[in-house]
Amino acid sequence: MAGESQLQAKRPVSASLAGPYGHPFHPILVTVPIGAWVTSLVFDIASHVVSRPGFLARSSQGLIAVGGIGALLAATVGLLDLFAIPAGTPAFRTALIHMTLNLLVTAAYVVNFLWRHGDYTGGGSVGLGRLVLSALSVAALAVSGFMGGKLAYRYGVRVADGNTQAEGCTPGHSQSGTRSAVQPGPRPPRQPMSCGCPATVPLGSSPWTSPH
Repeated sequence: MAGESQLQAKRPVSASLAGPYGHPFHPILVTVPIGAWVTSLVFDIASHVVSRPGFLARSSQGLIAVGGIGALLAATVGLLDLFAIPAGTPAFRTALIHMTLNLLVTAAYVVNFLWRHGDYTGGGSVGLGRLVLSALSVAALAVSGFMGGKLAYRYGVRVADGNTQAEGCTPGHSQSGTRSAVQPGPRPPRQPMSCGCPATVPLGSSPWTSPH
């Protein structure tokens, strides 16, 4: 059933490992490799501009290593979220593309790190081949990030259901979910569950319906 599929993709497989309901860990952890690898590319480019590029080249290599560690943690948690998505759905296929791109990017940075290892003891700038590989990796990372955003903001994977969201946007509700005495009023009608598609979308076009 589509409704159960929607709920399944919103629940964590393991709250202690993947994050509690409405607070997934994956979006937090991905900021580490994204920030490290983008900054690494900036340092690569800057190493061709400054007069003493050695510290930038070494720092860039260190950032690649930090990003690799962060990517490993993010991938582990993201794999748990993948298990929550019903197989055979458009959301599941999008998640597979997202995961594959991330693995390819991580592999490219492992190659890049090994390629640079021990090459910058003389204080030179980053080689052109390594810089190009970093630029291509960041471009692929951006595409993967777009797919990840689609999973969260279009398909609603690991996003709280409509009723939970309505509580945060309804005047008169405190953070504990109880009605405030300052602005009394009737409780708004409960909204139908949505997970990337409005309730009015036909069943056959839902991202949570497997093709027949």
